[in-house]
Amino acid sequence: MTNLSGPHQQQGDPKPAPRQVVASFDNYADAQRLVDRMSDGGFPVEHVRIIGDELRTVERVVGRMTKGRAAFAGAASGAWFGLFIGLLLAIFTVGPVWIVTMLTALVIGSFWGGVFGFVAHIATGGERDFDSVKSLEARRYDVCVSAELAAEAARFTQGP
Repeated sequence: MTNLSGPHQQQGDPKPAPRQVVASFDNYADAQRLVDRMSDGGFPVEHVRIIGDELRTVERVVGRMTKGRAAFAGAASGAWFGLFIGLLLAIFTVGPVWIVTMLTALVIGSFWGGVFGFVAHIATGGERDFDSVKSLEARRYDVCVSAELAAEAARFTQGP
């Protein structure tokens, strides 16, 4: 659990310092810009909180997941793992054999990664035939400060 009270507030302290909303924004970037302006202006930003309200998960579909794409993604992941194992094994080799060891591990990792990616996609039975990126967003971002600093913080909300 995050302590949203002041920086010197102890977790066991029953009464957190009161906060006041200085500005509200529809996106995080605008809230971040305000805090950056406050920091540049010398405001003690350790008393500032950006609070996201009404959190939601947003899943952006980026494409169709085919057997080929699943195999390719698995092969790429397996190649990285194979490269890592190859580097570990190459430490114990002498002479130019280390390159062969690394490349062999990379090819084997890529092959098995592709096989596992392909099989894993088939195992879903078409349940999820798309690829997506998930993110956590808020509907509103409030910039809050300690009540005693609210008047000073308000001067930063009048634009750049």
